Amino acid sequence: MAKGTKLERDFQSGLITELKKRFVGCIVTKLDSSYIQGIPDLLILYKNKWATLECKKSASASKQPNQPYYVKLMNEMSFSSFIYPENKEEVLNELQQAFKL
Repeated sequence: MAKGTKLERDFQSGLITELKKRFVGCIVTKLDSSYIQGIPDLLILYKNKWATLECKKSASASKQPNQPYYVKLMNEMSFSSFIYPENKEEVLNELQQAFKL
């Protein structure tokens, strides 16, 4: 396994823990990009709201084909964003606004 993959996996794991603490009672599930290529990594269900997040190990990490399309589409439906260590707090604050907390 490439080092970068491990870093993204570790970031995603910590992010899931943080999401569950920040949005108590939420459900966080991983989406299957082998089913829909480019679909964001995580689906967050919270009360009557939902959001998706595409995790990246860094701001400069490359995006896979269709990822920008699905993040934009899902952001128009509800909330969706690329998230990485450099913008994590900003995105989580925007998500909190989207969930109207």
